[in-house]
Amino acid sequence: MNVENTPIEDLLVITPNAFEDDRGYFFESYSEASFAKNGIDIKFIQDNQSFSKYGVIRGLHFQEEPYAQTKLVRVLQGEILDVAVDIRKNSKTYGQHFSIVLSSENKKQLLVPKGFAHGFSVLSETAMVSYKVDEVYNKESEGGIRYDDPTLAIDWKVKTSDVIVSEKDVILGTINDLD
Repeated sequence: MNVENTPIEDLLVITPNAFEDDRGYFFESYSEASFAKNGIDIKFIQDNQSFSKYGVIRGLHFQEEPYAQTKLVRVLQGEILDVAVDIRKNSKTYGQHFSIVLSSENKKQLLVPKGFAHGFSVLSETAMVSYKVDEVYNKESEGGIRYDDPTLAIDWKVKTSDVIVSEKDVILGTINDLD
């Protein structure tokens, strides 16, 4: 596997080694040993999966301590723009975001550590997203930032008229509202 640093510390892009032939392909989507060899020591405890149609934006979500989550995000079908926002108050990149296209075609994964808000937009007709987490979900610890926060000015690569957002996500505050 190939591990790439991003401009934001601790946020990593992981590309597995895929073996392709006339039958299709094979790759290890996760290997504890390979992660450890690359200095990544995370104990994932749960896999989550979502299915969405074009224009859906999910996020930006996070869990507060002690239920903060590290996520390993990948796409099983389709294509998304995956976005992570650094909300670690003492980080030199606080308030900065990173985005990357993840797809079933490119097989890239984004490792989103604790202390980040995370979201994605669906760029293909439909997309199936899978992500591992290292902590259980806790409703009282959930937080979020509006997808259209003017301070962040994220380009979700979806026309405004096509955006589909949950009622829960529309009422979220901005990054400036975080304590």
